[in-house]
Amino acid sequence: MALTANLRGRDSRVPEFIGSRENRWIKQFRAALAGEKLRDGAGAGAGARGGEAEVVGVEGPHLVETALSSGVEVSAVLISESGARHLEKLGKSIPASARLLSTSDRLFAQVAATEMPQGIAALVRPRRATFDDLVSGVPLLLVMAGVQDPGNVGTLLRTAEAFGASGAIACSARGTGTADPFGPKAMRASAGSALRLPVLRGVAAPVLLAQLRVAGIRVYASAPDAEAADGAPVRVAPWHVNWRQASALLVGNEGAGLPADLLRSSDGVVCIPQAAVRKAGARVESLNAAIAGAILLYEAARQRGLG
Repeated sequence: MALTANLRGRDSRVPEFIGSRENRWIKQFRAALAGEKLRDGAGAGAGARGGEAEVVGVEGPHLVETALSSGVEVSAVLISESGARHLEKLGKSIPASARLLSTSDRLFAQVAATEMPQGIAALVRPRRATFDDLVSGVPLLLVMAGVQDPGNVGTLLRTAEAFGASGAIACSARGTGTADPFGPKAMRASAGSALRLPVLRGVAAPVLLAQLRVAGIRVYASAPDAEAADGAPVRVAPWHVNWRQASALLVGNEGAGLPADLLRSSDGVVCIPQAAVRKAGARVESLNAAIAGAILLYEAARQRGLG
């Protein structure tokens, strides 16, 4: 009750205080912030639109602010005693349809997924992008095929948005899926880009490449110099690709790279030149997937007139 009293006057709405760890909202926040899948109609709270929309958790003032400003649907906001200060900035942005909840610092810490919680979290419903959403105009698409590290997925999404990509696609390659772009670690690494950039999920890479070909989009596969595949297109440097046309950049698994069939199916294999300096016979084998993607997306943005 003390928390509710402290908040009165900061915003016209008074948060509903929760003091039990068995409360259904506390359970939902705990599950969502841990990366578990929640869906409307399965306990996602008031305002559910049926059994289809996915509900994910975002934590911290930056991600919550991003969610509130990006236009995604926010179903609930939870604040702690120490996190009440964030309402001074964000309170007016919380939609009337969202539940505004409060709890103690101790209980919030049990819900949070971070080591040093900042006292505010939200349940949101990310947009569900379709293939048609991504291919209008002269698109520049990021395709992540079997990128398993959520940190790399988030970093790639953040870079894609920064360099003007029109959308991103997370797909599987040879049975290896891509980490969930809306999972907690990927969301933090993306700094909120996952909520703003159209993201398509759940399609297999061979099917996607066929769709891109029909749509007239050129597909360029990122691969290290040492990666070879019989019948694959000739390797080219990033600046020899015409990124001004409708293009998709294909980034593969951190360890195995892209399967040979995807390399053969692409319109070009792009290799990033590296220094040939060797020390004691050692050489960098390949760049990190997120770093390689960033370099290629920057070259595409440069050709498209960034800056």
